[in-house]
Amino acid sequence: MKHRIVVLGAGYAGAYAAGTLARRLSPEDTEITVVNAEPDFVQRLRLHQLAAGQEIDAPPLTDVFAGTGIRLRLARVTAVDPERRIVAVADADGGGELGYDTLVYALGSHGDDRGVPGVAEHAFDVAARPSVLRLRERLDSLEKRGEGVNVLVVGDGLTGIETATEIAESRPRLSVALVARGELGAQLSVGARGHLRQVCDRLGVTVLEHTSVEAVEATRVLCADGTALAADATVWTAGFAVSSIAAAGGLEVTENGRIVVDRTMRSVSHPDVYAVGDSGYVIGDNGRPLPMSCASAGYTGRQAVDAIIGRLTGGKIANTKLEYPGNHISLGRQDGILQLVDDQGRAKRKHVGGRKAARVKAGIVRMSLWATSHPTFGLPKRKHHLAAAPKTAAAEKAVA
Repeated sequence: MKHRIVVLGAGYAGAYAAGTLARRLSPEDTEITVVNAEPDFVQRLRLHQLAAGQEIDAPPLTDVFAGTGIRLRLARVTAVDPERRIVAVADADGGGELGYDTLVYALGSHGDDRGVPGVAEHAFDVAARPSVLRLRERLDSLEKRGEGVNVLVVGDGLTGIETATEIAESRPRLSVALVARGELGAQLSVGARGHLRQVCDRLGVTVLEHTSVEAVEATRVLCADGTALAADATVWTAGFAVSSIAAAGGLEVTENGRIVVDRTMRSVSHPDVYAVGDSGYVIGDNGRPLPMSCASAGYTGRQAVDAIIGRLTGGKIANTKLEYPGNHISLGRQDGILQLVDDQGRAKRKHVGGRKAARVKAGIVRMSLWATSHPTFGLPKRKHHLAAAPKTAAAEKAVA
């Protein structure tokens, strides 16, 4: 019987892991199934551009995995039972269950409303394509109304900064404001913060610092100091959260639901499960948790693949570096910021801003898309067979 590998999610981490496993493991010994709710690969790094009215590529997953032998199941994951090694899914036909021997959990993250009343009912987020398309439609209709239309972006993290500047540049008829809980760009160096302010001024983005939002209504946002901000469209970018599926299934998770893993991305409670990307709580080489990011998705995906192949084939497991080198921030299409960080995640003094930074960020995005769309490019052609008696997770656990 073939070893069944099921990959949940086909984002940056999941698509890479599935494609690489398919290239390096023999189909005589293994079968790989990818479960994803969307039929296309979603460039999450560029969803703020889609909201702003630009077109971005969304290659069909059937094309991404063509020739790899991967089975694609278009369905939504509803539950995971790691004791029975079963995944429950729902689709247009009613869904069903998938059994696995090794599970790669890569369901990513979604927008976090932080329990603020009205966010779910009245705000848009840029963490998933369906919500982004609804936001785009809303902005299209607001533009037709002419001047005096207010778009409020809540959240001063990198997603909020990119969203506010992108909308302001692409839709100059709209009045865009960015609500920052603290100082704008507090995580950046002094020079980068100054550059960010200059760009916001140039694009006409109003910045409201040290402002906390307590509720979102249909046409306004209520702040902690009692003020009300008019908003014809509220975009909520105040953080990300993961699905409760892992916690509900009994996997060991953190307080916010991320799966606790060891250095090889293996669940510390269920050794048949590997978590990659935003879904996993990963300690980097500097002893600090890796942030939710595309870069982290790449590192954790590579480490999980090396670990799975090593354990199944009886080979040595190499350690992939687990680091976070810095932030690459787009400020519209013509500007940006590259901010490197030290080994403690603090911004270094120097930064790169302007068109050069924008070109570098655009190159990173193009490279990420190309690498995801060609998951087996450059990998060894040799297909590894499973060991005659590979160490199963149950056997390792028993020996331990």
